[in-house]
Amino acid sequence: MRYLPLTGEDRAEMLRVIGAPSIDALYSDVPADLLHGPEAFQAVAPGKSELQVEREMAAYARASRAAGDGPFFVGGGLYRHHVPAAVDHLIQRSEFLTAYTPYQPEIAQGTLQTLFEFQTQVALLTGMDVANASLYDGSTAAAEAGMMAVRITRRNKVVVAGSVHPHYRAVVQNQLGFAGIEVDLAPADPTAEDDVAARVDAGTAAVIVQNPGFFGQVRDLTALAQAVHAKGALLIVAVTEAVSLGAVESPGAMGADIVVGEGQSFGNALTFGGPTVGLFATRSKFLRQMPGRLCGETVDADGRRGFVLTLSTREQHIRRDKATSNICTSAGLCASAFTIHLAMLGEQGLTHLAALNHALAGRAADRLAAVPGLSLVNDTFFNEFTLDLGRPAAPVVERLAARGILAGIAPAVLDGVEADAAALQNLLVVAVTELVTDEDVEALASALTEELSA
Repeated sequence: MRYLPLTGEDRAEMLRVIGAPSIDALYSDVPADLLHGPEAFQAVAPGKSELQVEREMAAYARASRAAGDGPFFVGGGLYRHHVPAAVDHLIQRSEFLTAYTPYQPEIAQGTLQTLFEFQTQVALLTGMDVANASLYDGSTAAAEAGMMAVRITRRNKVVVAGSVHPHYRAVVQNQLGFAGIEVDLAPADPTAEDDVAARVDAGTAAVIVQNPGFFGQVRDLTALAQAVHAKGALLIVAVTEAVSLGAVESPGAMGADIVVGEGQSFGNALTFGGPTVGLFATRSKFLRQMPGRLCGETVDADGRRGFVLTLSTREQHIRRDKATSNICTSAGLCASAFTIHLAMLGEQGLTHLAALNHALAGRAADRLAAVPGLSLVNDTFFNEFTLDLGRPAAPVVERLAARGILAGIAPAVLDGVEADAAALQNLLVVAVTELVTDEDVEALASALTEELSA
C-alpha cells in the first residue's frame, strides 16, 4: 500500500498559494522535447485502457537498462547489493510508510524504536558515541559536518581531501560557500599520497577525508587525526560504502571527530540514484551541535520501556538563527530499510558480507590487471579499485555499455573534477559486490582485452 496524502483539492490549493496556473506551468523552463520524452511516451494519450497504458509503459521501460540486466561494475557512492525481500515487505507496512516522521510518542513507538535502533547501529558501525536519526544522503551529511565543525571551532575554513567523492566535494563547496565558509579543495588523489595535514592552518576548522577513498584506497587515518588535532581542527571521515565498515577499522577507532556516510548499501536499492539515507555520527561532547534529530530511550509512568524524540535542533523547533540545520529532518523510510537489513544480517552476517565483497573484488582485480595494456592503480582497496587503461576511459565505457557491460565510472567526466580531468582521463573506477559473478568479471576482462588491443 502506497501512502499518497495529497488530494486534487490539496494540489489546487498549493498552486493557488504560489500563483501557478497549473502543474505544467512549474516546468515551463524545461524544453518540451525533454519534458515529454520520445514519441512513444507521448503516445500514451487520454482514452486508452489501463491494459494498453501498462503495455506501452512496459515497452518504454524496456528501453532502459537496469543494473541487473548484465555485468555491472558501477559504484562510486551507490552500490548494487542484494536486498532481502523481507526488507521491502516490512517497510511497506503502513506503520512505517508515512510521508513524514511522526512526532507523538504515544502513537509512534514503532517508528521511534526503529530510528533509535538505526542510531545505535550507525554509532556501532562508525565507532562513535552518538548518531542522529539520519539525513538526506552522504553528500549533504558531509556539508552539514563541515558547518558543524565551523560552529564548534569558531574557525572558518574546511579542507577537503582529494580522496573525497567529486560530488561530495561539489556539495560541500556549494553549501559552505553560500554560508561564507572557505573551502580548500585538494587535487584529486587516486594514489592516496596527498599530505592533507599540510593544508591545515590556524584558521582551519576541519579536514574532510573519505575512507575507502573515491578511488578505492583504504587508509589508516590515525596519524592524520593526530596531526589535525594538534592544530586544533577536527577530522571528518566520509564513508560512501557502508558495507566496508564490516571489515575496515572504524573511523572512530582511528580518531575521527565526526563520521558521515551514505547508508544506501543496506536495504536500499539503486533506484536510479535515490532516495537514499545519510549517516551522521559524532562524539558525545559535540552532541548539541549535531544536526537533525535524535531519538532516545526512556520509561513511561508505569516504568515500561519507551522511545521519544530527545533532541531536535532544526529551525522548526527552535529559533531559526539558533538552528544547527535547516535542510533535513531524517530519511525515515530509507533509515528503516537500513535498520531492517542490518538487523537481518547481524554482526556475523555483516562480517561475512564484507569479507565476501573484498574477496570477490580481489579476485576481479587480479583478473583485470592481467589484461594487456591495463594496470591496477591501488595498493589497497575494499570492494572498489581503479584501473589505468592507458587511454581515455570514457569512450571505452561507452563502447562497453553498448555491448551490455556497465564497466564502471570514468571519473574524468564527473561534475566537480574539471580541474583534475586531464590527470584522471585514463582511469576507470570498478566496483565489485556480492552480486558480481565470475562470469561477469570474465566478460569485462574479455571486452577490455578487445577494446584495448584495437
